[in-house]
Amino acid sequence: MGVTLYGIKNCGTVRKARAWLDERGIEYVFHDYKTAGVDRDCLAHWCREFGWERVLNRSGTSFRKLPDTDKTGLDEERAWALMLAQPSLIKRPILDLGGQRLLGFDAERYRTAFGTMA
Repeated sequence: MGVTLYGIKNCGTVRKARAWLDERGIEYVFHDYKTAGVDRDCLAHWCREFGWERVLNRSGTSFRKLPDTDKTGLDEERAWALMLAQPSLIKRPILDLGGQRLLGFDAERYRTAFGTMA
């Protein structure tokens, strides 16, 4: 099973997810979408699966720093444009297990997703 963890290297929640995976010897590829960017198709898939409202990280400093004109009346099209231009606006981490994805980090959800491996 190919596992990819999407996030930002310096994010505390991403560090927790990486530590959880590392402690269990689970191999994964880490994709830092702040430095490597985010593929439009991946973003489209995440937004379809979770809803753009959940994928857009409104609680982070990057969102708070946006001008009010960018935050007011936000719709899907504008949210997509913002996330593609500034990937740090994407909620993190996103764990892609191939047939399943998890948004955010929760140890119990990770344990359930990996079953006996965890």
